Order: sequence, then structure tokens, then C-alpha cells
Amino acid sequence: MKQYSRDLRERALRQVDAGRPVGEVAALFGVHRTTLLRWRQRRELGEMAPRSRPGRTPAIGRAQQPELLAQVSARPAATLAEHCAAWAAATGTTVSESTMCRALRRLGWPLKKRR
Repeated sequence: MKQYSRDLRERALRQVDAGRPVGEVAALFGVHRTTLLRWRQRRELGEMAPRSRPGRTPAIGRAQQPELLAQVSARPAATLAEHCAAWAAATGTTVSESTMCRALRRLGWPLKKRR
């Protein structure tokens, strides 16, 4: 799920500050009323910017996508296991088939169904 922008947060809180009911503002901006209350608490602490998203950084990051695309373009019929082996040989980083699948999905590469 995408984070709400700082601008949307500020506009919604301005409506609440102007005296509109929290439920009405929540419906107007398409957020839950609890979200508005949480944003108001964070504003009092001076933290209006969206927080960073939790989670690990990808094993095959954006900087490595051109290298992965070149590898996959060179051998488009290879299986995930073969791509993992080629990636390990090229970069020295061992990745699982699931990791390779996610990286290829981020590139927009179609899933190969058969050998």
C-alpha cells in the first residue's frame, strides 16, 4: 500500500482544525478516522513526514537491475534455478529462486511456464 503524501496529511488536518468532524474529513479524504487521529498526534511531535517503509532491502536492488536484465536477455529461456546460478557466478551473491522471481517481476519479465 502506498503512503499518503505530506500534502494530503496537512490538508486533512487543516479541515479537522477548522472544526469539521473527524468522521466527515476521513470520508472526504478517503482515510480512516484513526489515521487522522494518529496524524494529529504525530504533528504535535513535529513528525508530519511519512515514515520509512519497514522491511529488508532487496538482495537484487535497483542499481543491479541493468545487470540482471542483461543476464536474462542473454538467456531468456533459462529457468529460475539457472538464473540464480548465473547470478551467483557473475556477482558472487547467492540468491534463492524466490528472490530471483521477485527481481524478475520488478523488471516486468514474464514468467516462463515450461522448459
